[in-house]
Amino acid sequence: MQIVRPAERLLTKAEFQKLQDVPPEAEWFANIANENTRRAYRNDIRGFMKFVGIEKAQEFRSVTRAHVIAWRKKLERQDLAPASIRRKLSALSDLFDHLCEANAITHNPVKGVARPKEGANEGKTPALSDAQAKRLLAAPPAETLKGKRDRAVLAVLLYHALRRAELCSLRVRDYGVRRGVQTLTVHGKGGKIRYLPVHPAAVQLIDVSGGLKMG
Repeated sequence: MQIVRPAERLLTKAEFQKLQDVPPEAEWFANIANENTRRAYRNDIRGFMKFVGIEKAQEFRSVTRAHVIAWRKKLERQDLAPASIRRKLSALSDLFDHLCEANAITHNPVKGVARPKEGANEGKTPALSDAQAKRLLAAPPAETLKGKRDRAVLAVLLYHALRRAELCSLRVRDYGVRRGVQTLTVHGKGGKIRYLPVHPAAVQLIDVSGGLKMG
């Protein structure tokens, strides 16, 4: 075991002690890498704190399942979308999970609280029909380099249902063979990575375009 001499420390004793004094609630927020997610979760938690009357972080330890259910019913009376209520409950549950891991509380009061079903808002997002998708894919000219590129981009978007940001972040290195299958490496929200087998029609258009480069 290597002994770290005082002169080699990156933190002073006072700085080290200050880090030890950081409450688990603040540590949880700091670990959310995505700024948009952190902002949304902060607003969700503040909304719950206002409803319950929490003024200090330590008061989270007195929250019960009844408090959470009452908050959910209030959100439902506000006619919020089911997906919004699910996100708010998820944010609160994530916080309590972290508090449990940090031994700050004994259990997560959000566990067991019913949430709106995922399919409750199904059908609100407009979708293209097969005929519309084919016309869109055929719109760019097949003879020009730009047209070939645009067809490849549209094929990736239409066949794999990527988010706009995911599509724009794709690079040539994200298109390749994985376990014998032509695959896209997609970088999603929260730093998550997923591997999507590429649709044969998209493979053909990408290869014709000479590669894949979205940005």
